[in-house]
Order: sequence, then C-alpha cells, then structure tokens
Amino acid sequence: MVEFLGYSAAVASGAMSATKAAASFTEGHYLQIEVAAKIAGSEQPELAVRYGVMSIPTLIVFGSEILHPSIFYAAVLVLCSVVAMSSGSAWTTAGTIGVALMGISQASDLSLPITAGAIISGVYFGDKLSPLSDTTNLASGMAGAELFVHVRYMLWTTVPAFLIALVVFLFLSLRAGQHVDTAQLALLTGTLSSNFTISWALLLPMAILIGLAIARVPPLMAIAISIIVGVVFGLAFQRGDQASLPQLIVDYWRTAATGYEAHTGVADADELLSRGGMASMMTTVWLILSAMFFSGMMERTGCLQRILNSLLGLMRKDRSIFFGVGATALFGNIVAADQYLSIVLSTRMYADEVHARGFRPEMLSRTAEDFGTVTSPLVPWNTCGAFMAATLGVGTLTYLPFCIFNIASPLVACIYIGSDIALRRREVSPAPDLISGQQEAI
Repeated sequence: MVEFLGYSAAVASGAMSATKAAASFTEGHYLQIEVAAKIAGSEQPELAVRYGVMSIPTLIVFGSEILHPSIFYAAVLVLCSVVAMSSGSAWTTAGTIGVALMGISQASDLSLPITAGAIISGVYFGDKLSPLSDTTNLASGMAGAELFVHVRYMLWTTVPAFLIALVVFLFLSLRAGQHVDTAQLALLTGTLSSNFTISWALLLPMAILIGLAIARVPPLMAIAISIIVGVVFGLAFQRGDQASLPQLIVDYWRTAATGYEAHTGVADADELLSRGGMASMMTTVWLILSAMFFSGMMERTGCLQRILNSLLGLMRKDRSIFFGVGATALFGNIVAADQYLSIVLSTRMYADEVHARGFRPEMLSRTAEDFGTVTSPLVPWNTCGAFMAATLGVGTLTYLPFCIFNIASPLVACIYIGSDIALRRREVSPAPDLISGQQEAI
C-alpha cells in the first residue's frame, strides 16, 4: 500500500510538471498549477486581518448607504466586472470586494446565494475579458492567437451573456427591494459604527491588494504585502489602551492563523463579522490538492487523451469541431478539476484540426474560454468552485443557479456554433499565377 501511494504521488507530481512545461507560452510566462493551492491557503488570513483591521466593516457601512436594494444585485454584477477587468483576477476580486458585498447582502437581509451568483458572474466576466488575466493569456498563447484579437473575438459571445445576466439581476433586484428589513440594516450598521473605526483611509489595504494585482505582482507576495499593511493600519486605528504593542502583534498573527471572532453584543453582527483564518481553509486546500493529484495521474497515464481522442470521430462538419472543444473544456473542469488544465487540454488537442479546417486560432481560444474559464466555479470539486464556496460562504450547488453569466456564456457559444455565426476563417493568400507571369516575361 505504501509503495502504491508513493508511486501515485510520483506519477501525479511528474504529470503536473509535464503539464506545466507543456503550457509554457510567451516570454517565460508559464502555467503554475500549484498556485491554486497556495492562494487558497493565503487568501483567508488576509480576509481575517481585514476584518480585524476594519476594512470590511467600513465597506459594509459605506456600501449599505450607496447600494440601494432595488439595484443591488445588478450593481454587484457591474462593480465586480469592473474591478476584475482592472485586476485581471477573479479570485482577488471575490476575496476583496466580493466578501464585503456578501456582508452588505447579509446586513440588508438579501439573498446570499443570489449575491454570490452576481459576484461570480461579474468576476468571471471581468477576468475573461481582461488582457491581464492568466486564463486570457493562457488560452490565446496555447491556441497561437494574438492576445488582443482574442479579446476582441470574445466580445461576440461574452457581451450577450453579460447583458442577459444584467437583465436577470435587475429583475431580481427590483423584486428584492420591496422586502428589505430597513430596521435590521440600521441596527447592524449602527453596531459596526459604534464598535469599529469607520474611515475611507481603512480601505487602503484593500486598494493596495487590487493595485498589486493590476501591476502583476505575484499573488503570494501581493497578499503578504496587503496583510502587513493591514496590520500596520490595525495598530494605528484599533490599538487603544487595552494591550501593549507586542501583544497586539501576536493577536494579529493569531487572527491570520485561526480567524477573527467578533463580540459586539449583537448576534447578527457577530455572525456577519466572524471569519476563519488559514486554518479554516485546510479542507479546501486538501480538496484542491487531491483534485490536482487526480488530474495529474489522468494526464500522465494518458487516460484523458484516449477519452478525448474518441470524440474526434464524431465531428464531421467543419464547425462541429468547436462543440468538441467546448465538451473537452467542460470535461477538463469536471474530471481534471482544474480551470488551467481544462484550457490546456481543449486548445492543445484541437489546435491542428482547427487549423486544418481553415478556422482562425482565435475561434479555438474563444471557445476554450466560453466553456472552460466560466464554468470552473460551477463544479464543487474544481479548484475555482472550492475557492469561491469557501471565500463567499455559500455552497457551490447553492449559488450555481444564480451564476447567470457563467451559464449563459456556453449557451450563447452553442447558438453561435450551431448557427455558424461569427466563426471566422483564416485569410488564405491566393497562389501566384506563375503561368501568366511567365507569358508576360516572354
């Protein structure tokens, strides 16, 4: 048994290295599959520190004043889209303003699953269209497509899906705005204001994290810097006279490790503010690591390739190749349980066939993102699904029906493929007329 486990670990680690090497693209930018587990382990301590430092209470108080319930879900969608497009990271956006928006939703007695669906719809719309996004660069690089041409071609399917989501969330917002408990909201915001320092300055640690993401600073370093800045702000604004400086530093260290527990005297406020630290993410980290080991073994042993090769014989029409790309991307998210591996499989496997059938490489990269990037948070055991569920505090299958953009995106792509809409072919230069050229020379 020990030998079998050792062999499995060796095969899995070897496969992850092979996949990483295969996914290399422009100027040394390569796919780092292990980053998923590292970020999952590092995002929660940063969240816990922000609760203790008062960034989240500040956002909840100000957000409750600005975001009216009658437009709340739609505003969440748009706000998350803008931030994710600027930062290029769905995870960073969900872990910063996404958490605060969940707090505002809870304080306003709005639906948490719908709010989570609006957040995920927004962050994946922005992530998908951002030139800074890892998935956008990966899909275009693996397909051999020009980055900004790839982004432009994605507008055909991504914008209609976003508009569908916007209309749905506007409708849900109008319905929810009629049933908001304003007394509960006033009690919670009053409790936060009396127990915490509320100031725009306390949003700086969160702004720094988003700025570092925009600057393409490595995720672990960006989160570490944000934690340090958060601790400094906590010492400056929340020190008081109750503890010495060394004791406060130790308290913040423990908060990052085990979480923040609020004691305001109001049960709803305590439930809203209490947040686990790094220890609370261990189950998620184990799930992500297990998924990566499994996908590594499937890739290394050739099982994935044999299964996917059987699909090629079913694709007789030229455009049917893109149904295969989409099915492979979905297959990668469900079986391989990783967004990056889903994109790598769906682009690497069909690149030659797409070229042989005369389509532009941007069609391949767009389809891989339409089916691969956006569906990853809809699978509970996928790295993205596990992270979103843990960060937003709502189960994957609970928020899934409300991820309107993530559901609409592959459906719109299917309509385009089936109707042969916006499927661009390569421009083939005509062969030179050698005979007429020779006659003119004579």
